[in-house]
Order: sequence, then C-alpha cells, then structure tokens
Amino acid sequence: MTRSDIIESVRDLVIQIATPYSTGTGFYLKSANLIITNEHVIRENRRVVIKGKDIPKQICEVLYVDPRYDLAFLAPPENVELEEPHFLEDGSLSEGDLVIAVGHPFGLNYTATEGIVSNMRHDQDGVNYIQHDAALNPGNSGGPLLNLDGKIIGVNTFIIKDGNNIGFSLPVHYLRSTLDTFLANDLQEAVRCNSCLNIIFEEHVENGYCQHCGSKVTMISEIEPYEPVGVNKTIEEMLLDSGYDIDLSRRGPNQWQIKKGSAIINISYHVKSGLIIGDAYLCLLPSTDIKPIYTYLLRENYKLEGLTLSVKGQDIILSLLIYDQYLNIGSAKKLFKKLFEAADDYDNVLVEEYGAIWKKEN
Repeated sequence: MTRSDIIESVRDLVIQIATPYSTGTGFYLKSANLIITNEHVIRENRRVVIKGKDIPKQICEVLYVDPRYDLAFLAPPENVELEEPHFLEDGSLSEGDLVIAVGHPFGLNYTATEGIVSNMRHDQDGVNYIQHDAALNPGNSGGPLLNLDGKIIGVNTFIIKDGNNIGFSLPVHYLRSTLDTFLANDLQEAVRCNSCLNIIFEEHVENGYCQHCGSKVTMISEIEPYEPVGVNKTIEEMLLDSGYDIDLSRRGPNQWQIKKGSAIINISYHVKSGLIIGDAYLCLLPSTDIKPIYTYLLRENYKLEGLTLSVKGQDIILSLLIYDQYLNIGSAKKLFKKLFEAADDYDNVLVEEYGAIWKKEN
C-alpha cells in the first residue's frame, strides 16, 4: 500500500471529538460498534460532540471510561455504514518500523504524520507503550497509529512536552483485552476501578463502591453535566436565546461554532486578554478579477459599525470583537445577531455579485 492508500483507508473511520474541556480524535470499530478514544479526551463528560467525514455533527453518549489505559468507548450514531479497520497481530511490530499517526490536531480536520518506532516497551506506571517520533499534537489524542500495511497498531495517547516529537501510543493488545471484557456485558456503562483494575459495570456497583475491592468508584451516570460560568455562561445563554443548540455548538475550551445559512461562525473567548472574537468565514476569493471584491470590502468596512470585513489567505471573514467587561446577555445577543445575519447576507452578495467561491464545509 502507498502512504496515500493507507491514509485513505482510515479517513472515513477517524472521528473528531469535542467537549467543553478539550478536543481530540477517535476511530470507529465496526465489529464492536463503538468509537474508541482516550479517557482524557472525554474526561468529566457523559455526552460529547462527534463529527466524521460521512457523519454529521451530533451528540453521542460515553459508555466506558478507563483512566488506567487512558481509553474510552463512545456509542456511535445509528446506521453507521463504515468498513472494519484491520489490527496488527501481536509481535509483528519491531523497533525501526515506520508508523503513521492520524488525527485532528489543533482542531484541523484531518492530518497524518509519519515516524519510526524507537521503543516497543516504554514503561509508564506499569503500562508498556509504543514510543515513536510521528508528530503528535493537541487534538491527536485518541486517534489510530498505523503501520505501512494500514493496520492499527496502537491508540495515540500522549507526548513529552518539548520532547521533539517523542510520542507514545497504547498497543492494541490492551484495547483488545478491554473490549473483550466490556462487550461481554451487552454494552452496559462501565468504568475501570483505579484500585483493583477490574472493569465495574453499573448494575454491579454497591452503594458507589467497587464490589471487588471496596474502593470508591465514580460511574458515568454520576458525572455532573457541564455548567458554564462567567463569560462562558453569558455567551451560551446568548446562543441559546438566539435559537442555537448549545451542546452541538461547543468545540473545545472557550470555543463555539454555529452555522447561519451558508456562513460558519467561530466564537472564541481569550481569557487572558478578555477578548471575545466572532469570526464568520464567508466564502473564498476567486482566482481572477479580485479588485472589485477588495473595493467592495473596503467600502462596506467604511459603513459597518462594530463589524470588520477582512481577508486571510483566500478566506473572506466578517469579525466581531468585544471585551468581556462590556458583555451581558442583552448586548451579546444584539451584537452577535448582527454578526450572524450580516454573515448570511454578505456571502450571498460576494458569491452572486462579485464571483467569490462558496466555502465547502470540511
């Protein structure tokens, strides 16, 4: 298989995951009918947002959390029609082998990086990880590590900070053994006990304690739903009051994304500076006859109040900037309503009258 063949073979299976606390990657297993990811990606959440190449953005439930092996299983959407990935047989990977890590780092929709296995048995708290130098970045967590036959050999898990591409992936045999135990109990919600390391199912918990060792365990049903505070609460109340689905809008810490007509609007809150930014990605510049568009944008900027039109690369963007100290639900709703409606109007004008190009949603 060529490298492009390998990447294409899993492109449909790789899933974006977002919670109010983090973003990450997962991959779908047809035989188990589960989405696999890292526990730290979905930590403290019972429900997460997922999106795949052929899976529209939606909410799915967390079924299993495992801090020991940093694994989590999610319930996939109904009627998923995807191929089954292939796993490498144990003992078939060696130091020096080439590997490919696939995921969604920094919120990018799809990336693949290549590296070499440098250590097959990196011990971390009694768990042997695959050490390699395929670049892993925030957002890669939970994605698959592949060999050059396109087989999954591990789950990308963590990196060493400032370690110059030193990454670690959980070997598939840990995933297989965990799946075997979990699937034997008909997809009941479960967690792994941190003390005795047994998998504890909801029906077997005795007054919140592990039936094997008596240690306190927190089941998925006991996780408190996310409740925003401060500026985040104001932003979410504004979005809710404007008719948008808050759960689906969240796309990581202090970030939201909504769609208004054909425009995609990203909202971010920069806590240190106190700046709230709304960027509406409208459409793309054409390859020729650009001057009329620039003239139109400059003319509109002269007339706009509180909003700014700009160009970044090929993207034409309509932006709103406001400091948190001036934000309340009333002002937020008024300002963002203006941004949403103007965004939906401007991209139509730019495409239909000035030859801009519709922006396809990745």
